[in-house]
Amino acid sequence: MKIRLKPIEEQVVVIVGASSGIGRETALQFARRGAKLVIAARNDEGLESLHNEILQLGGVATPVVADTTDPEQMKALAGKAIEAYGRIDTWAHVAGASIYARFIEHTPDEFRQVVETNLLGQVYGAMAAIPYMRQSGGALIHVSSMVARVAVPLQSAYSSSKHGMSGFIKAMRLELIKDKVPISVTEVLPAAINTPFFNHARTKLGVKPMGLPPFYQPQVVAAAIVRAAESPMREVYAGGASKFFTVMQRFAPRLTDFFILNTAFKGQQTDEPKSATAPATVFGPVRGDTRIEGDFSEQAIGSVYTKAQTSPAVRRGTLLASILGGAAVVATRLRRS
Repeated sequence: MKIRLKPIEEQVVVIVGASSGIGRETALQFARRGAKLVIAARNDEGLESLHNEILQLGGVATPVVADTTDPEQMKALAGKAIEAYGRIDTWAHVAGASIYARFIEHTPDEFRQVVETNLLGQVYGAMAAIPYMRQSGGALIHVSSMVARVAVPLQSAYSSSKHGMSGFIKAMRLELIKDKVPISVTEVLPAAINTPFFNHARTKLGVKPMGLPPFYQPQVVAAAIVRAAESPMREVYAGGASKFFTVMQRFAPRLTDFFILNTAFKGQQTDEPKSATAPATVFGPVRGDTRIEGDFSEQAIGSVYTKAQTSPAVRRGTLLASILGGAAVVATRLRRS
């Protein structure tokens, strides 16, 4: 079944986790393209400032304060989109939270909250959106992470939630395909992105955490989300490093473990002190920080790989190469049997 998605300027787009970082940049990119928006987050201050910015661009948006861990609030969010615009064409779920600590230092409540935010939040969002999208079709876009493919120490809860998210997304996609529901399902897998995410994370390392370089700009991820809203894609690696480590994990897992053991512990720590009691977004919003970019702008880059991956011509070439490569493997095995 071929899924056809509307041009962005004809779409109603719901963005969950829109108050800062990737979600905020995504909302602005959709607004510049003429989409009608429903922007959601726990941070009412961030939503208000984003709403004003969209209006200044000449865009249309409805802000909704909502917590992704509450299924009833996700249902209400979907209902608000229907009430305001009559339909949902794209549901982009960006919200996420993390704790940087050794596994044994997590409390049960902390671990549970990260899983509920990152995994169950995505589940509740899809449950709310699909009933409205079944007939008219559209795009479900789930922002995951490179750690859905390559687990990273000091982020056991985050890695667990993202691995679970991948399983959920794949199973749901197959069910929608089987039932011929015209909804495309895309998993976006960013590498380290230069957003306030690291400022907002809870840390028990004694210092502010950071991602494993290289850092990519949030515009890379937002552009991939916008592209997936108008052109169905199974998955998008936002930043070439995300794809590199995924391939490395698959074909050289011990080498990957060796590399991570020797880089990920010190490499995820800055020199800036931060206490475990500092404000963090695990259990609620952080006020006053609604930036798109974080503290690593000087070293953050764009991604030629992601831009090429979302190009229709390149994707067709990749598909052909995959088919030919798979045929070669089958032929080799047949000759050996």
